[in-house]
Amino acid sequence: MRPRVSVLDSALRNGNFSLHINPVRSDDAGLYEAQVTYNMKVQSCQVELGVVTVTLSPPRPVVENEPLLLSCNSSHQASLVETCWFHNGRPVLDSGAFCSLHGALYILRPTASDSGSWHCQLRYADNEIVSATHSLQVLGFDGPTNPVVYAAAGSAADLPCTLNYLPSAFGIHVVKAHWSHFVGGHLQNWSILQNQSSRSFPLHLPVVGPGDAGRYCCAVTVGNKMLSRDMTLAVITVTPGIQGPVSEGSHLLLTCSLTHPQGHERFQWKHLSSDSAGKKLTVATSHNLKDSRVQTGPILEIPQVSQKDVGIWECSIYGPEGRLGSVEYGLQITGAQVSGPPTVFSGQVTLGLMLTLFFLLMVCVLALGLQKRARLPASFPALERIVAVTVPKEMEENQKETIQQTEC
Repeated sequence: MRPRVSVLDSALRNGNFSLHINPVRSDDAGLYEAQVTYNMKVQSCQVELGVVTVTLSPPRPVVENEPLLLSCNSSHQASLVETCWFHNGRPVLDSGAFCSLHGALYILRPTASDSGSWHCQLRYADNEIVSATHSLQVLGFDGPTNPVVYAAAGSAADLPCTLNYLPSAFGIHVVKAHWSHFVGGHLQNWSILQNQSSRSFPLHLPVVGPGDAGRYCCAVTVGNKMLSRDMTLAVITVTPGIQGPVSEGSHLLLTCSLTHPQGHERFQWKHLSSDSAGKKLTVATSHNLKDSRVQTGPILEIPQVSQKDVGIWECSIYGPEGRLGSVEYGLQITGAQVSGPPTVFSGQVTLGLMLTLFFLLMVCVLALGLQKRARLPASFPALERIVAVTVPKEMEENQKETIQQTEC
């Protein structure tokens, strides 16, 4: 291990007797004297070391929204005239977020974007200018300050909660996360425990509905400090104007709604399973894309539902940063609508029905006639087997007498 203070042996032969100090500390400031002995002669030189330091209060880790003080100090003895601060090479001006006073810079509500290089420059009355740089790490969350997560009703939702640095970078090995959601007068809680190898603590909701929408809070405990971030879950729903089965020919309205709109969202409807050659839909703005029908606005109006409208309709929500989320609605129709058909169509149905009945009647009559004709030769089959028999004369006369007596 290389010592913090050293003289390079390889440089001595070239007459370089420099003293190397790395890293420099505040107590290293002062007057240094070097003595060199050569051929019984002693030569000496003196060098004054001035140290400029940037101190951080409170010490690491620095977390978001916790007031922070950067102090710039120098061992130079002259009167200080001016102090300038730079963040990532850009001058820092006094504002609601920063305040400079007597060489110190106050950061009232630090955020993750304040991480980076902070450079202070001190100018003294004797025109001496000294400077120092400090690399600042502000522990916070990735992403926007108040994120909004968009999810379709009935789908899963993942709420992000990700730190911008690994806790192990600050010497912290155990981190706890706590989620909370206030809904219906009750507070829901979830606890997540992670080790130092992770900085992400998402909350997974398997199925969300309008009742799950609202404000969520993720609180992460890092050492003895706590960070928290609020976010909003906005649920997208589709409400049909007709409750129950949709009949062919009916007038249908589909309304796409958002539980927690931010005011910048735009709605767009798209038919995912129909040809763009279908009939035009009555909306304020409408245009066709390849193999799809697209409309803008939260309400989709279909004046007369037909087979071409069957399938999946997708409502997408867009913002300045692009597509935010979407929800799908499956449209199925039950059949032809009975009430109020056109007159010509009704006449056609009646005429066709009469012709069909007449044709069936003729077929039945013809079938009965053929069946009767086929049965005539075999109407009295017993007669075909009769044989002529000769009756004796005496029996014939006795039968005649019997008949006569009966008649008398």
